[in-house]
Amino acid sequence: MTATTDTQVKIIVPSSLNMVNVLGSADELLRVIERNFPSVDVHARGNEITVIGVAVEVALVDRLFGELLAVVRAGQPLTPESVQRSITMIRDDSEVRPAEVLTANILSNRGRTIRPKTVNQKRYVDAIDEHTIVFGIGPAGTGKTYLAVAKAVQALQSKQVSRIILTRPAVEAGERLGFLPGTLSEKIDPYLRPLYDALHDMIDPDSIPRLMTSGVIEVAPLAYMRGRTLNDAFIILDEAQNTSREQMKMFLTRLGFGSTMVVTGDTTQIDLPAGTASGLKVVEGILTGVDDITFCRLDSSDVVRHRLVGKIVDAYAVYDAEIAASPQHPTMRRGN
Repeated sequence: MTATTDTQVKIIVPSSLNMVNVLGSADELLRVIERNFPSVDVHARGNEITVIGVAVEVALVDRLFGELLAVVRAGQPLTPESVQRSITMIRDDSEVRPAEVLTANILSNRGRTIRPKTVNQKRYVDAIDEHTIVFGIGPAGTGKTYLAVAKAVQALQSKQVSRIILTRPAVEAGERLGFLPGTLSEKIDPYLRPLYDALHDMIDPDSIPRLMTSGVIEVAPLAYMRGRTLNDAFIILDEAQNTSREQMKMFLTRLGFGSTMVVTGDTTQIDLPAGTASGLKVVEGILTGVDDITFCRLDSSDVVRHRLVGKIVDAYAVYDAEIAASPQHPTMRRGN
């Protein structure tokens, strides 16, 4: 770097904040920043951080530390993952500040706080607050269902609704139900297990049976929704890509007064029989533009599981695109 291209800024960390909370134990958070900004040198001494390098990169690092300090000031811990996500948000020049995302608490239970971790997740939970029906569409691991359940529990605890209804289409069960051992409930339970798992993270497990017995929380297959009107409820339809057009219409028309609906699904993982159109793929063309209904998209950058999950999602997207473009693909052979 030459003197003409270098610039320098100094960041003063308030004495009320611990530098370890900002830079991490053994400077592990600082290492994340240095890996992402190789053209910038960051030096910490006392409560002062000096950043030297190319002007545009220095400005980004300066902005990053401002966001990280805001997070620490709000009492939230920083992790290598949250710092990495903050860097991504800043480089994407998002309208949403990283500190707004990382301090947007939805729910706290047993010392654990549930909050969005990406800009799209923040937009998703905000949309749930602002609309009656929200569609959350994206690949596995993007938090679609988990955040929806957290918002449902939050709404129940704040008495915005009097009950939570969680439902999924048991597509595979419908094909093989007679071959599975046990009662109807025992046969269907494996398909509802992800919903139970999310609930157990957010509510005292000892209280869940009581809440389910009293009807405050209901977890049931989609077929059980037919003929009902669901008032004063927070209703979540999970795995909606496995609904038919008729099932999707049936579910959406269950909406009653004082209720919120969240529909989640991944249109790249459809398990319907060949020739059956996915209700989730069809519904956007039908309902886009309808007041108080919104569609939120999440993608591989919103995956909050192991870092490899996002890479797997991207790799399959490339593969699927190549297959769809192949002359051997059924749609190509038909001349479509």
